[in-house]
Amino acid sequence: MVAQIDKEYLYNCKTRIYQRLLSYALFEGRPLTTKGRWINPIIFIIFSLFKRLPIKKAVKKPIFIVGTGRSGTTILGLILSVHRSVGFLNEPKAIWHSAYGQEDLIGSYSHDTANYRLRSSDATRSVKKSMHRLFGWYLILTRSSRVVDKYPELIFRVPFVKKIFPDAKFLFLVRNGWDTCHSIRHWSERLGEQKHGEIHDWWGVNNRKWKLLVEQLISEHPRLAAHAKEISGFTRHTDMAAVEWIITMREGLRLQAEYPEDVHTVIYEDLCLETSRTLTALREFCELTIDKKFDEYAKKTLHPIKSKLPFELHPAIQAEFNAVMHELGYSNG
Repeated sequence: MVAQIDKEYLYNCKTRIYQRLLSYALFEGRPLTTKGRWINPIIFIIFSLFKRLPIKKAVKKPIFIVGTGRSGTTILGLILSVHRSVGFLNEPKAIWHSAYGQEDLIGSYSHDTANYRLRSSDATRSVKKSMHRLFGWYLILTRSSRVVDKYPELIFRVPFVKKIFPDAKFLFLVRNGWDTCHSIRHWSERLGEQKHGEIHDWWGVNNRKWKLLVEQLISEHPRLAAHAKEISGFTRHTDMAAVEWIITMREGLRLQAEYPEDVHTVIYEDLCLETSRTLTALREFCELTIDKKFDEYAKKTLHPIKSKLPFELHPAIQAEFNAVMHELGYSNG
């Protein structure tokens, strides 16, 4: 489906169709494993123009959805897109790559060096200017007042983002680890492909994202670092996904403690089971006004999903996976 617009969205959110189509067509880019990648050079030309044009629209309190992919980040973004104040960008990695060239973990736009972590020192004056202009023009063209940017890996770049947008809000989405890993495996098996002698799947071009994760993040986690050699040799999608989930959840918990005023945790299961309460807390944190359409669409769209059964994990990561599950309040059985 184009721009994540399904029948439910088409029927209930007619006034937001323009915003979603414009976001998809001109701002989000076409990442690896998607069709229509021929348009990317045109999009980057448009970005170059936007970065040169002064704007009259200030970017205030942008909202970033972060966490592990396949944990409900897209549906949360779509729900927020229904709010009359919001312009929703679904993984606008092309925008970020246009502003900072060493951020492409997947290899969608560049095979050059990339960094999982970006720090405040990486947010140069030029980067800040570019992002404010790109987001500013996006707000103007979509007639929105707040940007919602779903880009899960930004969880490792919060100091960088906060240097650019000091008043940024972060929604840290948490989902049961078994379910998240099952979903990553299914996604990669369904959409992965071999093209021009390269493997393109969840882990990027020829495992680019996986290699960067192992090289740059594993050493920060003592329990994982002790098994770094074994982990670097993982080939099962579920094992690899479990490593990504562990590291991402640990990062989110750390950020929650470090930035309690800026990071709000959203439990995916609560979002589905206790929709009104969860969305009210989220809306208040984001400082969004009450919007009847926003609540109605969420209630029609969100449904409880039966949890997947646990699967065999590599012994090197089993204990840490269980520990994080316990810390987040999930059962390991």
